[in-house]
Amino acid sequence: MSGRREEILDAALAIADERGLEAVSMRALAERVGVTPMALYRHVKDKAALLDGMVGRLLSALLPTDGGGGDGGGDDSALAGEEPTWDQRLDALAHACRAVTQRHPWAAHLLFSRPAVTADAVRAVDIIYLALIEAGVPESEVPRLERLISTFVIGFAASEASGRFTPGGLDPRGRRGQLPAGELPGHSRVGRWLDLPVDLTAEFEADLADIRRMVVGAAARGGE
Repeated sequence: MSGRREEILDAALAIADERGLEAVSMRALAERVGVTPMALYRHVKDKAALLDGMVGRLLSALLPTDGGGGDGGGDDSALAGEEPTWDQRLDALAHACRAVTQRHPWAAHLLFSRPAVTADAVRAVDIIYLALIEAGVPESEVPRLERLISTFVIGFAASEASGRFTPGGLDPRGRRGQLPAGELPGHSRVGRWLDLPVDLTAEFEADLADIRRMVVGAAARGGE
């Protein structure tokens, strides 16, 4: 990626951080970098390409730099110079994605809505493919599991960033528009658990552990 294109994409990220994703436009971006809107088209041909470039710029933070994870942090084996195992690479990528959306709360929606078409975005997907293959998952099952894992990680990050996981009132009727008593039997059964203090980091780790078990199970079924 050219230095000028990086500067433009970083400026777009800064605008989104300051004023929200909806404030990112070719005109606003041109003003930020001090050029005419037409001058931007040498680097990003239109708004769609700009958004795709922003996705790639965000996902570049997920890519390993020295055998470990991206900005979300590696692990002790990577620091010791050892090659991370498949599950360590998946965990590092998931942690890096969550860290990106914590720094840029608007980013989860963008990651959900844009395809992985830039070089960095495709490299991030390839990390998941290779981890699943190394785990022993049949190649025919790899794309499906990648979609499942990516959807979970980005969905968790999006829900966390939007406040969807914020506990509400204990009364289940208050959660669903004051429905008559008895219409939410599931809520009634688990009501006492709904409003306990939520440790989202612990929940994220537990979910990743479930994903690792799912991958191991898929690999085992493929070997039958």
